[in-house]
Amino acid sequence: MSTVTLIEAKRAARAAGLAAREAGDPRAGLRLAGHVLERFAPPPGAVVAGYWPLGREIDPRPLMLALAGRGHPLVLPVTGKRGTPLVFRRFRFGDPLVVGPFGTRQPDADAEALAPTFLLVPVVAFDATGVRIGHGAGYYDATLAVLRARRAVVALGCGYASQQAATLPVGAHDQRLDAIATEQGVLRA
Repeated sequence: MSTVTLIEAKRAARAAGLAAREAGDPRAGLRLAGHVLERFAPPPGAVVAGYWPLGREIDPRPLMLALAGRGHPLVLPVTGKRGTPLVFRRFRFGDPLVVGPFGTRQPDADAEALAPTFLLVPVVAFDATGVRIGHGAGYYDATLAVLRARRAVVALGCGYASQQAATLPVGAHDQRLDAIATEQGVLRA
């Protein structure tokens, strides 16, 4: 697939995924949390990277709250220059957050930096093989490449079941998810 064709195919998949996301149930994050805790919980002691949902993204905070209650340290991503790996900083519910690029919510620069071993990754679209389409800036692909070069990490996509596509275009630098959690269950890639 040519680079131009790949970009166009991803753009179309992104548009379909965003449209599906807009119809998502705001309460679906509670069901997602239950499925992950039953079927795909991180191992004891894992540092869990969550995210603060933007717009109509499925809400991972119920899952993050439950994992914090089980003793998992939580981190949130800090967004840097486009296409660079994310930095993860310690987060506890109740901590103040600052507004980052693209309207993200992130810990301030004084929060402790920690490397996660279990990542909750927002999706715009996904398929059963673990291919993920995001917003197109390359942050999670760059991040997963760096983390996976150092040690084993688990990347769990989080989205609505309606965001699943039959197949998605994939480029040479795209990182696959290990599993995807939705309000309907957990799909292992």
